[in-house]
Amino acid sequence: MEEPEPLLILKNIIEKVVARDIPSVLRLAVDELETIRRLMRFVGRSGIDGISYSSLSRNVGITKYKAQQYVGCLEKAFVLHQVFPAGTNVLREPKVVMTPPIRLLYRDFEDAVGGLREDFFVDTMKQAGIGFHYLKSTRGTKTPDYLIEGTPHRMAIEIGGPGKGREQFKGIAVDRKVVFTHSPVPEKGRIPLFLLGYLA
Repeated sequence: MEEPEPLLILKNIIEKVVARDIPSVLRLAVDELETIRRLMRFVGRSGIDGISYSSLSRNVGITKYKAQQYVGCLEKAFVLHQVFPAGTNVLREPKVVMTPPIRLLYRDFEDAVGGLREDFFVDTMKQAGIGFHYLKSTRGTKTPDYLIEGTPHRMAIEIGGPGKGREQFKGIAVDRKVVFTHSPVPEKGRIPLFLLGYLA
């Protein structure tokens, strides 16, 4: 808490994970470590939606198998998280997000805040052991971000800034519709996102 340059310490920790920890558990060629760094940069610099094995494969120049292998390893190292989609008639590729605050190594806070909100939601839900999925939208339609099914209530979750509304919930059949916003106090129909930190 008192460290004047916390991101420098975080950068050194991540570098140790890539340079020492991952090679100790995976048999990798030397150039693959740089590929893993590129993959992390791509996730960190990209928007929160659309990061999957396919997009990583296309943009980093690796196979889907390698993307899956690297993401799985980085998830075990607490660097990335995978969230699988809801439903059975969807491509089973996960949405890939970062563990907070790692995204800040690649973007300024103002640019990264939307991604950080979802990173925080995913991290807190996984730490609390609550099962959830992301909702895939069809082109041109708005849907909530996530779906929680393993509780007494089937809940659709939307995450956003202080002005986030409820328009994404139209046509969604669930028991509860919850909006978590980046705000300090509860407002009508909105719950402060930071309260999820108390779940774990």
